[in-house]
Amino acid sequence: MKKLRFGKTQLEISPLGFGGASIGYLKTEQQRVTRVLNLLLDSGVNVIDTAACYEGSEELIGSAVSHRRQEYVLVSKCGHSVPESDEPEWSAGLVQATVERALRRLKTEYLDVMLLHTCERDVLERGDVIGALSRAQQAGKVRYYGFSGDNETAAYAASLEGISVVEISVNLVDQRNIDVVLPETRRHDLGVLVKRPVANTAWKDPSQQRGILREYSSTYHQRLKQLNLDPAMLGIDGPAAQAWMELAFRFTLAQDGVHCAIIGTTDTKHAEANLEIVRKGPLPAESVATIRTAFREADPTGAWLGQT
Repeated sequence: MKKLRFGKTQLEISPLGFGGASIGYLKTEQQRVTRVLNLLLDSGVNVIDTAACYEGSEELIGSAVSHRRQEYVLVSKCGHSVPESDEPEWSAGLVQATVERALRRLKTEYLDVMLLHTCERDVLERGDVIGALSRAQQAGKVRYYGFSGDNETAAYAASLEGISVVEISVNLVDQRNIDVVLPETRRHDLGVLVKRPVANTAWKDPSQQRGILREYSSTYHQRLKQLNLDPAMLGIDGPAAQAWMELAFRFTLAQDGVHCAIIGTTDTKHAEANLEIVRKGPLPAESVATIRTAFREADPTGAWLGQT
């Protein structure tokens, strides 16, 4: 799989990445995680994204592929409380403790990227948590650090000294960050990871979703109804779910400044389907323009914020 320059970091990454939220929240058995991750690594995917609050995700990943550590870029997130520390949320002490915890659970000596996990702007302005990440970087425990979040807070984070990576939501029904955040990440040459690139499969009724997706998908589902899009009219044929998945993924990959789209799966067949979509490349410019116009017409006042 072709690798992309990841902003001003020294890393090169695949356009498809693995997201570890699902395996944690769904309490996926170790064997399934091991099969999925090794399939993806064997296929050229080299980004693995997780977080301290994704329950057992870090441990599952560490047990599955730590023996292949040189083959992937490892991303985790911090800031929320963890059971092993009494330090308050969004404190320098907690960031330090979470870095150490991640290293143990992921069975590694360093993280390629550690992100602040969707904090408010005042935390960034205070500076102590960024200072803790800077110290972890100086100690060789973190190669690069950044911010995971959305909207104006993410745009502000992109402007801060030391920030190298931003993770944001970008998809068919979540386009605000295309206008608000991506211009800043391009200006500062940041690496950009995208969460929710397929809009939590918003074409499904929320009642059909599993676990945490049921809560997250409701807003996206309602937005998609208002866009009045049809994959077939945009040149993508096939079964509805497959066509929607392709349309959504390729739209996200077509955005200027996006380097990698993160998708969580617990199934090797789904992983293979994602790989096939990525090989088709970004959506053509005319299709992207049609989707962007549909979004603006459905949300003329800009009320649809990026979903954190």
